[in-house]
Amino acid sequence: MTEITYSDFEKVEIRVGKVVKVEDFPKARRPAYKLWIDFGALGIKKSSAQITKYRHEELTGRQVLAVTNFPPRQVADFMSEVLVLGVVLDNEEVVLIKPDRDVPLGNRIL
Repeated sequence: MTEITYSDFEKVEIRVGKVVKVEDFPKARRPAYKLWIDFGALGIKKSSAQITKYRHEELTGRQVLAVTNFPPRQVADFMSEVLVLGVVLDNEEVVLIKPDRDVPLGNRIL
């Protein structure tokens, strides 16, 4: 992996959001959900996320971390605006990363 500087890392905007809506996304090439995530003052952003090991009920209301300054990306018929962060296991299952307690929505991670 290429080393980066701290100033490179500061360019990546990672913020806390809360999932407010989850829908199945059958048009995605790989199994995924459509998520609507509340980032407080930044508003509600959409994401296509390959986290189908979670049930809708487990995701709704959950705080997540996401990269919020990538350009939007078209995924099938859905515009994904943020990248939800998770740990990818050997079996390609994704485990979401979240704060260990509730924090204000939209706050930045450093």
